[in-house]
Amino acid sequence: MSEVLNSRVRADFSKARLKSFFNQVVSVLSGQPTTLLSYDEVKENLHIGGPIYRGVKTIRVDQIAGSLNRYHEFDRAFLPKDDQLANRWQKVDRAFYQEINLPPVVLYKVGDVYFVVDGHHRVSVAREQGQMFIEAEVRECATRVNITPDIKPEDLKILGAKVHFLERSALDHLRPDAKIKITIPDGFERMLEHIAVHRYFMGLDLKRDISEEEAVAHWYDTVYMPIVKIIRESKVLKDFRGKTEGDLYLWTLDHQHYLVQEEGQALQPPEDAARKFIEKE
Repeated sequence: MSEVLNSRVRADFSKARLKSFFNQVVSVLSGQPTTLLSYDEVKENLHIGGPIYRGVKTIRVDQIAGSLNRYHEFDRAFLPKDDQLANRWQKVDRAFYQEINLPPVVLYKVGDVYFVVDGHHRVSVAREQGQMFIEAEVRECATRVNITPDIKPEDLKILGAKVHFLERSALDHLRPDAKIKITIPDGFERMLEHIAVHRYFMGLDLKRDISEEEAVAHWYDTVYMPIVKIIRESKVLKDFRGKTEGDLYLWTLDHQHYLVQEEGQALQPPEDAARKFIEKE
């Protein structure tokens, strides 16, 4: 019986390694990385806080998409990428067949994503065996932006820019319902520039000093949201696959700037610029 089990776990590991190999081939051909998320990279880009202990919880295995320090050893599906992992992996797999209860894995939670601190082989075997859930000690890290298990490593730069934008503007505190998404790399930096210009002209109009908080709230209420409202009413976003309301806001302001600088037209209210931009498109 023992030899039969040994043969089975060896076959399971070989199958997992073969899947990992094919995943790497697909990654090279498609240009889409299949690597696990690095906790340190996420921490650096998103300025996360914590971690705070949340106790032992039952976690969906497909929400585990990263690692604290072993993200090079497993792919995004938590398949082993190196034959040197065989010994430990097969021991965990053997425990699965023998129905031996193993200790909970240890995870960090950032947004909706979990990162393995301890228990990489247990997570790998659980996924390969088709388990939907796993017991875990969870420590949660605070973040100003949410991330999900389908996030790509290249998305972290834009999310990092969003964190910087929120740290500078405090928009998430001033307008908690604000949900600005952008796919343009320098988009959030440009929004900070828009707010600075808006603050300057507010000061001229009102003939007094304008605080950053007042300028941010006024920009959001009188510039950003009127444009977004028109974008929503026109349903134009369906013609821009993969783009966001934030992207179209930036394009609208670019169009407004072009009309003023290149064609000598008078500065238009944001909603008028949005309508003309949409009509042009």
